[in-house]
Amino acid sequence: MPYLTSASAIRSLIFEYTKSSTLWIDTEVADYKSRNPRVSLIQVLDDPKDMSGDRIHILDVLEQPDIVIDFINQIMVNPEIEKVFHNASYDLKFLGNKKATNVTCTLEMAKKIPYYILPLPDYQLKTLASKLCNFQQIEKQEQSSDWGKRPLSEEQIEYAYLDCIYLAQVHMRLLELTQQSNPNPEKEDLSALAARYQEIEQQWKLLNSEFEHLQQRIKQAMQAQNVSETSDFKLTSYERTTVKVSFVELARLVQTEGIVLDFPITLTQKLQKDLGQNLEELSADVEKITAWRLTPKTYESDIEDK
Repeated sequence: MPYLTSASAIRSLIFEYTKSSTLWIDTEVADYKSRNPRVSLIQVLDDPKDMSGDRIHILDVLEQPDIVIDFINQIMVNPEIEKVFHNASYDLKFLGNKKATNVTCTLEMAKKIPYYILPLPDYQLKTLASKLCNFQQIEKQEQSSDWGKRPLSEEQIEYAYLDCIYLAQVHMRLLELTQQSNPNPEKEDLSALAARYQEIEQQWKLLNSEFEHLQQRIKQAMQAQNVSETSDFKLTSYERTTVKVSFVELARLVQTEGIVLDFPITLTQKLQKDLGQNLEELSADVEKITAWRLTPKTYESDIEDK
């Protein structure tokens, strides 16, 4: 867990990192609630197998903006180096923004995995590290501590390096789950998929029916009892106003008042039929897409039986 403050030492390490294929990176920001937040620390891990912290370097760049620029120019914009963050959009605000390339975000990775494979209440790094990697007693109170003060406390430094360990381990597990949830479609066993589909189809119908029924009962009960909020639910109402006018009236108004309505109109199948050959006189953009519908054979049998 080397903690570096020397500009020359940090620059030498940045140069070494240019030879890496993947880096796991985190930042701590000073004055993050102010109008002028500043990068306080950049934590970097180059070996995901390291659980001791020996391969994690904490770069103290609070008063060294030139070092941050060097890090951006040599690491962040380098397309040959994969940079792994959690909630990357936040860190990128301080590390190159849109100039950064080859960035992986574990938050976005987790969100793309189906809920039944990764059933978590949220996608915070703490939650992922605890549930996926069995890290226990993860403390996050230092996250909101004062990263602009010096010297940093031992607790702050420990928090800074542990986040990189959590990040790397979570990333490794998410790669496994991503592969599990996105197998090669050319090699899928259609018989096994169909069997699993049929196994859960009836359960899903029952649960979905009960779920929707419970929602309706709760809304009706809260309305009847004049309760707008409980410890579990909040009931709010809203009004939706829809304005409908005759197209002929709208056309007349546009013509008489000189109103310009220059926007495309999607023509339904009925409108296209009504226009007939007149459609050819219009300058229309035709967009064709191919949609696929999966229909269980049992559903087709039900229709035939009717």
